[in-house]
Parts: sequence; structure tokens; C-alpha cells
Amino acid sequence: MLNTLENIIKLARERKTNPVEGSYTNKLLTDKSLSKAKVLEEIDELIEAIEENTNKIHEAADVFYHLLMYLEANDVKVEEVMEELEKRKK
Repeated sequence: MLNTLENIIKLARERKTNPVEGSYTNKLLTDKSLSKAKVLEEIDELIEAIEENTNKIHEAADVFYHLLMYLEANDVKVEEVMEELEKRKK
């Protein structure tokens, strides 16, 4: 499970340093407006899927992917987010 998350983060960082022409990931990493719009869109779709009990897993995966790209595009490291979550443990 964590390997998948690590692989997505690794892909994003690789694409930032070595862009691939035509890559959707690269578009999200370089166009912050697109990246933001996609996060908002995917969250709405997830909420709708949960409320209607359809495609919940698919939509949740979309949210994770787009959120990770948005964070990377804005130089927010997932490791720092995880550290913050760890601090919040009680």
C-alpha cells in the first residue's frame, strides 16, 4: 500500500526534474491553476460518489493523485505533511 504512494510521489518528483512531453502529470505539476481546479473537481466527485454509493474507490484514488500533484506543484512535501500528522497524535 505505501509502496504505491511512494511510487506516485517518486513519479511526480521525477517528472518535475525530467518532464515528459504530453504527460498529464507534467501538466498538473506546471499548471497550478489546472492542478487546483482538478483537486476541487475530484473532491466534489468523491463527495457525490459517497452520497450516491457509486465509484467511491475510483473517485478517492483520483483525489489522492490530484492532491499529491497539487502539493508537489506547490513545493509542499508529503513527508512534511506526514510529520505534521504525527505531531497531532494523542
